Amino acid sequence: MKTRYDVMVVGGGPGGYVAAIRASQLGFRTALVERESLGGVCLNWGCIPTKALLHGAEIAHTLRTAGDFGFTVGPTSLDLEVLVGRSRSVAARLSGGIAQLLRKHNVDHIKGEASLAGKCLLSVEDGSGPKTCHADHILLATGARPRQLPGVVVDGERIWGAREAMTPTQVPERLLVIGAGAIGVEFASLYADLGSQVTLVEMASEILPGADEEIAARAHAALTERGLRILTRHALLKLEHQGPDGVSATLAPTGETAPLHVAADRAILAVGVTGNVEGLGLDALGVQVQGGFVVTNDWGHTGVVGLYAIGDVAGPPWLAHKASQEGVQCVEHIAGIGRGQPLQATRIPTCIYSRPQIASVGLTEAQVQAAGRPYRVGRAPLQANGKALAMGEGNGLVKTLFDEVTGELLGAHLIGPEVTELVQGFTVARQLEATENDLLDTVFPHPTLSESMHESVLDALDRAIHH
Repeated sequence: MKTRYDVMVVGGGPGGYVAAIRASQLGFRTALVERESLGGVCLNWGCIPTKALLHGAEIAHTLRTAGDFGFTVGPTSLDLEVLVGRSRSVAARLSGGIAQLLRKHNVDHIKGEASLAGKCLLSVEDGSGPKTCHADHILLATGARPRQLPGVVVDGERIWGAREAMTPTQVPERLLVIGAGAIGVEFASLYADLGSQVTLVEMASEILPGADEEIAARAHAALTERGLRILTRHALLKLEHQGPDGVSATLAPTGETAPLHVAADRAILAVGVTGNVEGLGLDALGVQVQGGFVVTNDWGHTGVVGLYAIGDVAGPPWLAHKASQEGVQCVEHIAGIGRGQPLQATRIPTCIYSRPQIASVGLTEAQVQAAGRPYRVGRAPLQANGKALAMGEGNGLVKTLFDEVTGELLGAHLIGPEVTELVQGFTVARQLEATENDLLDTVFPHPTLSESMHESVLDALDRAIHH
């Protein structure tokens, strides 16, 4: 192992490995330290394998509804081992691809544990004893892990975290999901399509806290229509084993004195994340940690000479694409070639891969109202979109918000088929500071789902044609 580098990155997730590659491209002698598999939680236990599972769930839905399109499908059955095995193989393939990318870009990959030994010093244990490495710049990209609740033990058998939920050996007949954020809603949707009777519990007044309220309400209605039981304004008081192979949850409904008891075969805990800040030696260097996350400036600097933090460990939004972009901008800022403008959270898209899909970028209507900005709102229901109707997916909405004075696109919120692909059009518009007139004059192909994006802009200007 070399003991001197220009840049050392701790953590090989989507923020860390991208930052390391960009650093090497810029001529820095670079090393990446990762104690587990390359790709981090996102690739190995999050974004990628869950999407493989959700695609399987979508196929299950397609088979059930094939009769609507004139196909007769005989009895089908699920081989869960094959479905889970495929998701794991996809993750393994991509992880191996990252190792090849690191070699291609001359990044030293060190499999081991790292901690700060001082300013610009990193202690690395790679199995042959600890070694101290010097790096002019150290980037912490250690990610985050699921947050736990007091008194609730994720045992991996009856009470699952995300990892167990992605590697089940059987589909539970009754499933309880605690937390209705993006992760909870995705798991609830997945298991409902695989045949579970799902109860989804959320403390807030609506599922998907932080989402545009109108979109969240539509998601609630769509999931309820699919047969999911949704309990909002319910706090978890107790979750424990019940009987030989089940769980029991005691919930406290807001405004009611009598607790509610819910029985299930398995439970998934999905109540947010906390940063992986332990064991890094942050206290000794005076690094500020707030709410479980490292505090940085707009460019990832911690305030300690040569020390930066990016991605999930540096706080919300906890998204892989945010981490990657932060890594690139941090390294480019170190190299003195930054673009002059830090990453803005309101230009980062959010995607939820449930059925229906949900996506957004920019401000919600409530945020615009709270800011006191005069605005226009446009809505385009997918019931008026030919492609959506042809797909049998007309229950959706595209919603846009514009500044009434300047015409700036303030936010876009979508629910329906493939909206996680559509949202990038609005993301580009936000990045380029496009106005309503720019979008108005843009030609959208027909017949496509994207036409609803245009129709939403037209509606904001009272010029809607197709609804």
